[in-house]
Amino acid sequence: MSETNTMKNTDTFSPIRWDSDLDTLQLLDQTVLPKEEIWLDCHTVEDVAGAIKRLSVRGAPAIGVSAAYGLVVGITGAEASNLRSRFDEVSEILGKTRPTAVNLRWALELGRGIFDGLVEKHGEDPAAVRAGLLEWADKVHHEDIVTCQQIGDNGAVLFAKDDRVMTHCNAGALATGGYGTAVGVITSAFNAGKLGKVWVDETRPLLQGARLTSWELGRLGIPHDLVTDSSVGALMSRGLVDRVVVGADRIAANGDAANKIGTYTVAVLAARHNVPFYVAAPLSTIDQRVASGDEIPIEQREADEVTEVFGTRVAPEGTEVCNFAFDVTPNELIHAIITEMGVLKAPYTESIAKAFEEAGQAS
Repeated sequence: MSETNTMKNTDTFSPIRWDSDLDTLQLLDQTVLPKEEIWLDCHTVEDVAGAIKRLSVRGAPAIGVSAAYGLVVGITGAEASNLRSRFDEVSEILGKTRPTAVNLRWALELGRGIFDGLVEKHGEDPAAVRAGLLEWADKVHHEDIVTCQQIGDNGAVLFAKDDRVMTHCNAGALATGGYGTAVGVITSAFNAGKLGKVWVDETRPLLQGARLTSWELGRLGIPHDLVTDSSVGALMSRGLVDRVVVGADRIAANGDAANKIGTYTVAVLAARHNVPFYVAAPLSTIDQRVASGDEIPIEQREADEVTEVFGTRVAPEGTEVCNFAFDVTPNELIHAIITEMGVLKAPYTESIAKAFEEAGQAS
Protein backbone atom coordinates (compact mmCIF):
# COMPACT_ATOMS: atom_id res chain seq x y z
CA MET A 1 0.00 0.00 0.00
CA SER A 2 1.41 3.39 -0.98
CA GLU A 3 0.52 6.89 0.22
CA THR A 4 -0.35 10.14 -1.53
CA ASN A 5 -0.33 13.45 0.36
CA THR A 6 -2.73 15.39 -1.82
CA MET A 7 -6.47 15.92 -1.51
CA LYS A 8 -8.78 16.90 -4.34
CA ASN A 9 -11.70 19.06 -3.20
CA THR A 10 -14.95 18.29 -5.02
CA ASP A 11 -18.50 19.58 -4.66
CA THR A 12 -19.38 16.47 -2.67
CA PHE A 13 -16.36 15.35 -0.72
CA SER A 14 -15.79 11.59 -0.48
CA PRO A 15 -13.14 9.66 1.47
CA ILE A 16 -13.19 6.99 -1.27
CA ARG A 17 -12.14 7.34 -4.88
CA TRP A 18 -11.14 5.18 -7.82
CA ASP A 19 -8.08 6.64 -9.55
CA SER A 20 -8.57 5.89 -13.24
CA ASP A 21 -4.95 6.77 -14.04
CA LEU A 22 -3.57 4.30 -11.50
CA ASP A 23 -6.55 1.97 -12.00
CA THR A 24 -6.82 1.40 -8.28
CA LEU A 25 -8.75 2.29 -5.14
CA GLN A 26 -7.68 5.20 -2.95
CA LEU A 27 -8.88 5.66 0.63
CA LEU A 28 -8.36 8.70 2.86
CA ASP A 29 -6.48 7.50 5.95
CA GLN A 30 -8.72 8.65 8.79
CA THR A 31 -6.32 7.45 11.48
CA VAL A 32 -4.04 10.46 10.88
CA LEU A 33 -6.72 13.14 10.49
CA PRO A 34 -6.76 16.06 11.19
CA LYS A 35 -2.96 16.30 11.43
CA GLU A 36 -2.37 14.89 7.95
CA GLU A 37 -4.47 14.22 4.86
CA ILE A 38 -3.02 11.07 3.30
CA TRP A 39 -4.59 8.92 0.60
CA LEU A 40 -3.77 5.23 0.62
CA ASP A 41 -3.33 3.42 -2.70
CA CYS A 42 -4.87 -0.03 -2.27
CA HIS A 43 -3.27 -2.46 -4.71
CA THR A 44 -4.40 -5.71 -3.04
CA VAL A 45 -7.43 -6.98 -1.15
CA GLU A 46 -5.21 -7.20 1.93
CA ASP A 47 -4.62 -3.44 1.60
CA VAL A 48 -8.38 -2.81 1.56
CA ALA A 49 -9.11 -5.24 4.41
CA GLY A 50 -6.31 -3.75 6.50
CA ALA A 51 -7.63 -0.22 5.95
CA ILE A 52 -11.10 -1.30 7.13
CA LYS A 53 -9.79 -3.25 10.11
CA ARG A 54 -7.56 -0.49 11.49
CA LEU A 55 -10.22 2.22 10.84
CA SER A 56 -8.43 4.04 8.04
CA VAL A 57 -11.87 3.72 6.49
CA ARG A 58 -14.80 3.55 8.90
CA GLY A 59 -18.55 4.09 9.11
CA ALA A 60 -21.01 1.47 7.88
CA PRO A 61 -21.82 3.01 4.45
CA ALA A 62 -18.16 3.80 3.73
CA ILE A 63 -17.18 0.26 4.65
CA GLY A 64 -19.82 -1.06 2.26
CA VAL A 65 -18.62 1.12 -0.62
CA SER A 66 -14.97 0.25 0.09
CA ALA A 67 -15.83 -3.45 0.13
CA ALA A 68 -17.52 -3.12 -3.26
CA TYR A 69 -14.32 -1.65 -4.70
CA GLY A 70 -12.32 -4.19 -2.69
CA LEU A 71 -13.88 -6.99 -4.72
CA VAL A 72 -12.57 -5.33 -7.88
CA VAL A 73 -9.10 -4.88 -6.39
CA GLY A 74 -9.09 -8.46 -5.16
CA ILE A 75 -9.80 -10.15 -8.50
CA THR A 76 -7.32 -7.98 -10.39
CA GLY A 77 -4.79 -10.29 -12.00
CA ALA A 78 -6.91 -13.41 -11.58
CA GLU A 79 -6.84 -15.99 -14.38
CA ALA A 80 -9.91 -17.57 -15.95
CA SER A 81 -9.03 -20.84 -14.28
CA ASN A 82 -9.19 -19.42 -10.75
CA LEU A 83 -11.57 -16.48 -11.15
CA ARG A 84 -14.38 -18.01 -9.07
CA SER A 85 -12.12 -19.33 -6.32
CA ARG A 86 -10.33 -15.99 -6.14
CA PHE A 87 -13.63 -14.13 -5.80
CA ASP A 88 -14.64 -16.44 -2.94
CA GLU A 89 -11.28 -15.87 -1.23
CA VAL A 90 -11.53 -12.09 -1.60
CA SER A 91 -15.08 -12.06 -0.21
CA GLU A 92 -13.97 -14.07 2.80
CA ILE A 93 -11.02 -11.78 3.53
CA LEU A 94 -13.19 -8.65 3.39
CA GLY A 95 -16.04 -10.26 5.33
CA LYS A 96 -13.88 -10.87 8.39
CA THR A 97 -12.86 -7.24 8.92
CA ARG A 98 -15.71 -5.60 10.92
CA PRO A 99 -18.56 -7.80 12.29
CA THR A 100 -20.99 -5.09 13.44
CA ALA A 101 -21.32 -2.94 10.30
CA VAL A 102 -24.06 -4.66 8.28
CA ASN A 103 -23.28 -2.67 5.11
CA LEU A 104 -20.17 -4.84 4.73
CA ARG A 105 -22.22 -8.02 4.39
CA TRP A 106 -24.79 -6.16 2.26
CA ALA A 107 -22.14 -5.08 -0.25
CA LEU A 108 -20.47 -8.49 -0.42
CA GLU A 109 -23.76 -10.32 -0.94
CA LEU A 110 -24.85 -7.85 -3.61
CA GLY A 111 -21.43 -8.08 -5.23
CA ARG A 112 -21.64 -11.86 -5.42
CA GLY A 113 -24.91 -11.59 -7.32
CA ILE A 114 -23.33 -9.10 -9.74
CA PHE A 115 -20.29 -11.35 -10.17
CA ASP A 116 -22.43 -14.40 -10.93
CA GLY A 117 -24.41 -12.44 -13.50
CA LEU A 118 -21.26 -11.18 -15.20
CA VAL A 119 -19.80 -14.70 -15.39
CA GLU A 120 -23.03 -15.95 -16.89
CA LYS A 121 -22.90 -13.16 -19.48
CA HIS A 122 -19.19 -13.10 -20.33
CA GLY A 123 -17.99 -16.51 -19.22
CA GLU A 124 -14.96 -16.62 -16.98
CA ASP A 125 -13.30 -13.69 -18.79
CA PRO A 126 -11.34 -11.87 -16.05
CA ALA A 127 -11.12 -8.54 -17.89
CA ALA A 128 -14.82 -8.37 -18.74
CA VAL A 129 -15.91 -9.49 -15.27
CA ARG A 130 -13.58 -6.98 -13.57
CA ALA A 131 -14.83 -4.15 -15.80
CA GLY A 132 -18.45 -4.98 -15.00
CA LEU A 133 -17.71 -5.26 -11.29
CA LEU A 134 -15.98 -1.86 -11.32
CA GLU A 135 -18.97 -0.31 -13.07
CA TRP A 136 -21.20 -1.75 -10.33
CA ALA A 137 -18.91 -0.48 -7.53
CA ASP A 138 -18.96 3.01 -9.06
CA LYS A 139 -22.77 2.82 -9.07
CA VAL A 140 -22.85 1.74 -5.40
CA HIS A 141 -20.62 4.71 -4.55
CA HIS A 142 -22.73 7.23 -6.47
CA GLU A 143 -26.00 5.87 -5.09
CA ASP A 144 -24.70 6.11 -1.54
CA ILE A 145 -24.00 9.83 -2.00
CA VAL A 146 -27.49 10.40 -3.42
CA THR A 147 -29.00 8.37 -0.57
CA CYS A 148 -27.16 10.46 2.03
CA GLN A 149 -28.39 13.68 0.42
CA GLN A 150 -31.96 12.34 0.59
CA ILE A 151 -31.47 11.42 4.25
CA GLY A 152 -30.15 14.92 4.92
CA ASP A 153 -33.09 16.62 3.27
CA ASN A 154 -35.61 14.35 5.01
CA GLY A 155 -34.04 15.07 8.40
CA ALA A 156 -33.73 18.82 7.92
CA VAL A 157 -37.51 19.26 8.08
CA LEU A 158 -37.39 18.15 11.73
CA PHE A 159 -35.33 21.20 12.68
CA ALA A 160 -36.57 24.59 13.88
CA LYS A 161 -34.68 27.85 13.37
CA ASP A 162 -31.51 28.19 15.46
CA ASP A 163 -31.69 24.64 16.80
CA ARG A 164 -28.67 23.45 18.76
CA VAL A 165 -27.96 19.83 17.85
CA MET A 166 -25.64 17.28 19.41
CA THR A 167 -23.98 14.45 17.50
CA HIS A 168 -21.83 11.53 18.64
CA CYS A 169 -18.82 9.98 16.87
CA ASN A 170 -18.62 10.77 13.14
CA ALA A 171 -21.44 10.12 10.69
CA GLY A 172 -20.43 12.59 8.01
CA ALA A 173 -18.94 12.28 4.55
CA LEU A 174 -15.97 10.46 6.09
CA ALA A 175 -18.27 7.63 7.22
CA THR A 176 -20.10 7.27 3.91
CA GLY A 177 -19.59 7.48 0.18
CA GLY A 178 -20.07 11.23 0.59
CA TYR A 179 -22.25 13.89 2.30
CA GLY A 180 -22.95 11.82 5.40
CA THR A 181 -25.93 10.56 7.39
CA ALA A 182 -26.16 12.40 10.72
CA VAL A 183 -23.81 15.16 9.51
CA GLY A 184 -25.75 15.10 6.24
CA VAL A 185 -28.89 15.98 8.21
CA ILE A 186 -26.96 18.72 10.00
CA THR A 187 -25.62 20.04 6.68
CA SER A 188 -29.05 20.14 5.09
CA ALA A 189 -30.49 21.91 8.14
CA PHE A 190 -27.62 24.43 8.02
CA ASN A 191 -28.19 25.03 4.30
CA ALA A 192 -31.89 25.58 5.04
CA GLY A 193 -31.00 28.32 7.56
CA LYS A 194 -32.30 26.35 10.54
CA LEU A 195 -29.16 25.38 12.42
CA GLY A 196 -27.83 27.38 15.36
CA LYS A 197 -24.90 25.30 16.57
CA VAL A 198 -23.55 21.75 16.71
CA TRP A 199 -22.30 20.22 19.95
CA VAL A 200 -19.60 17.70 19.00
CA ASP A 201 -18.69 15.26 21.75
CA GLU A 202 -15.13 13.97 21.59
CA THR A 203 -16.09 10.25 21.42
CA ARG A 204 -13.57 8.28 23.42
CA PRO A 205 -11.48 6.24 23.02
CA LEU A 206 -10.50 7.11 19.43
CA LEU A 207 -11.85 10.68 19.41
CA GLN A 208 -13.77 10.46 16.13
CA GLY A 209 -15.83 13.46 17.18
CA ALA A 210 -12.85 15.62 18.07
CA ARG A 211 -10.69 14.54 15.14
CA LEU A 212 -13.17 13.87 12.34
CA THR A 213 -16.53 15.56 12.91
CA SER A 214 -14.86 18.83 13.92
CA TRP A 215 -12.67 18.58 10.81
CA GLU A 216 -15.70 18.06 8.57
CA LEU A 217 -17.81 20.80 10.13
CA GLY A 218 -14.89 23.21 9.83
CA ARG A 219 -14.57 22.44 6.11
CA LEU A 220 -18.30 23.04 5.72
CA GLY A 221 -18.30 26.31 7.67
CA ILE A 222 -20.87 24.99 10.15
CA PRO A 223 -20.64 26.52 13.66
CA HIS A 224 -19.74 23.96 16.31
CA ASP A 225 -18.29 23.53 19.79
CA LEU A 226 -16.27 20.51 20.84
CA VAL A 227 -17.15 19.11 24.27
CA THR A 228 -16.04 16.19 26.41
CA ASP A 229 -18.26 13.11 26.41
CA SER A 230 -18.98 13.70 30.10
CA SER A 231 -20.43 17.16 29.32
CA VAL A 232 -23.55 15.77 27.64
CA GLY A 233 -25.68 15.66 30.79
CA ALA A 234 -24.63 19.13 31.90
CA LEU A 235 -25.47 20.65 28.52
CA MET A 236 -28.88 19.02 28.42
CA SER A 237 -29.71 19.92 32.03
CA ARG A 238 -29.03 23.58 31.16
CA GLY A 239 -31.39 23.44 28.20
CA LEU A 240 -28.60 23.92 25.68
CA VAL A 241 -29.43 20.96 23.41
CA ASP A 242 -32.57 21.00 21.25
CA ARG A 243 -32.11 17.65 19.52
CA VAL A 244 -29.62 14.82 18.94
CA VAL A 245 -28.83 13.11 15.64
CA VAL A 246 -26.44 10.17 15.29
CA GLY A 247 -25.62 7.53 12.70
CA ALA A 248 -25.75 3.74 13.03
CA ASP A 249 -23.68 0.70 12.12
CA ARG A 250 -26.61 -1.71 12.24
CA ILE A 251 -30.31 -1.31 12.96
CA ALA A 252 -32.44 -4.31 13.88
CA ALA A 253 -35.88 -5.01 12.43
CA ASN A 254 -37.49 -3.58 15.59
CA GLY A 255 -35.53 -0.30 15.40
CA ASP A 256 -32.87 -1.05 18.02
CA ALA A 257 -29.71 0.68 16.77
CA ALA A 258 -26.05 -0.20 17.24
CA ASN A 259 -23.68 2.75 17.03
CA LYS A 260 -20.34 3.85 18.43
CA ILE A 261 -19.89 3.16 22.14
CA GLY A 262 -21.40 5.99 24.19
CA THR A 263 -24.44 6.49 21.96
CA TYR A 264 -26.72 4.69 24.43
CA THR A 265 -25.56 7.02 27.20
CA VAL A 266 -26.45 10.06 25.09
CA ALA A 267 -29.86 8.55 24.28
CA VAL A 268 -30.65 7.91 27.96
CA LEU A 269 -29.73 11.48 28.87
CA ALA A 270 -31.78 12.81 25.96
CA ALA A 271 -34.82 10.86 27.19
CA ARG A 272 -34.28 12.19 30.73
CA HIS A 273 -34.30 15.77 29.44
CA ASN A 274 -37.01 15.37 26.76
CA VAL A 275 -34.60 16.03 23.90
CA PRO A 276 -35.59 14.31 20.62
CA PHE A 277 -33.06 11.62 19.69
CA TYR A 278 -32.79 10.71 15.99
CA VAL A 279 -30.87 7.99 14.16
CA ALA A 280 -29.95 8.76 10.54
CA ALA A 281 -29.08 5.80 8.30
CA PRO A 282 -29.82 4.29 4.88
CA LEU A 283 -32.03 1.24 4.49
CA SER A 284 -28.87 -0.77 3.75
CA THR A 285 -27.91 -0.32 7.42
CA ILE A 286 -31.17 -1.92 8.58
CA ASP A 287 -30.79 -5.68 9.03
CA GLN A 288 -34.23 -7.25 8.87
CA ARG A 289 -32.73 -10.66 9.56
CA VAL A 290 -31.95 -9.47 13.10
CA ALA A 291 -35.11 -9.20 15.21
CA SER A 292 -33.67 -7.00 17.97
CA GLY A 293 -30.49 -5.39 19.19
CA ASP A 294 -29.78 -8.43 21.38
CA GLU A 295 -28.77 -10.30 18.21
CA ILE A 296 -26.34 -7.68 16.87
CA PRO A 297 -22.71 -8.79 17.26
CA ILE A 298 -20.67 -6.21 19.16
CA GLU A 299 -17.03 -5.92 18.20
CA GLN A 300 -14.43 -5.77 20.97
CA ARG A 301 -11.23 -4.01 20.00
CA GLU A 302 -7.63 -3.92 21.18
CA ALA A 303 -6.76 -2.84 24.72
CA ASP A 304 -4.22 -0.23 23.62
CA GLU A 305 -7.01 1.95 22.23
CA VAL A 306 -7.97 2.54 25.86
CA THR A 307 -4.65 2.25 27.69
CA GLU A 308 -2.90 4.62 25.28
CA VAL A 309 -3.72 8.00 23.72
CA PHE A 310 -1.96 8.37 20.38
CA GLY A 311 0.91 6.19 21.50
CA THR A 312 1.27 7.63 25.01
CA ARG A 313 0.53 5.18 27.83
CA VAL A 314 -2.08 6.55 30.27
CA ALA A 315 -2.95 3.41 32.26
CA PRO A 316 -0.66 1.34 34.48
CA GLU A 317 1.01 -1.66 32.85
CA GLY A 318 -1.01 -4.83 33.34
CA THR A 319 -4.37 -3.02 33.51
CA GLU A 320 -7.16 -5.25 32.18
CA VAL A 321 -9.36 -3.62 29.54
CA CYS A 322 -12.90 -4.16 28.20
CA ASN A 323 -13.17 -2.23 24.94
CA PHE A 324 -16.60 -2.51 23.32
CA ALA A 325 -16.59 -0.66 20.00
CA PHE A 326 -20.38 -0.23 19.93
CA ASP A 327 -23.47 -0.21 22.12
CA VAL A 328 -27.15 -0.68 21.32
CA THR A 329 -29.79 2.00 21.82
CA PRO A 330 -33.23 0.39 22.34
CA ASN A 331 -35.98 1.58 20.05
CA GLU A 332 -38.04 3.18 22.82
CA LEU A 333 -35.33 5.84 23.20
CA ILE A 334 -35.33 6.69 19.49
CA HIS A 335 -37.68 9.49 18.47
CA ALA A 336 -37.34 8.70 14.75
CA ILE A 337 -35.14 6.90 12.23
CA ILE A 338 -34.29 9.14 9.27
CA THR A 339 -33.82 7.23 6.01
CA GLU A 340 -33.80 7.95 2.28
CA MET A 341 -37.42 6.73 2.25
CA GLY A 342 -38.51 9.27 4.83
CA VAL A 343 -38.73 9.66 8.60
CA LEU A 344 -39.73 6.39 10.26
CA LYS A 345 -41.61 6.41 13.57
CA ALA A 346 -42.62 3.74 16.09
CA PRO A 347 -43.78 1.04 15.91
CA TYR A 348 -40.57 0.46 13.98
CA THR A 349 -41.25 -3.13 13.00
CA GLU A 350 -44.13 -1.81 10.92
CA SER A 351 -42.57 1.41 9.60
CA ILE A 352 -39.32 -0.34 8.65
CA ALA A 353 -41.13 -3.12 6.81
CA LYS A 354 -43.24 -0.53 4.98
CA ALA A 355 -40.14 1.46 3.97
CA PHE A 356 -38.54 -1.63 2.46
CA GLU A 357 -41.78 -2.46 0.65
CA GLU A 358 -42.03 1.04 -0.79
CA ALA A 359 -38.38 0.88 -1.85
CA GLY A 360 -39.12 -2.37 -3.69
CA GLN A 361 -36.69 -4.35 -1.56
CA ALA A 362 -37.36 -7.77 -0.11
CA SER A 363 -38.03 -7.89 3.61
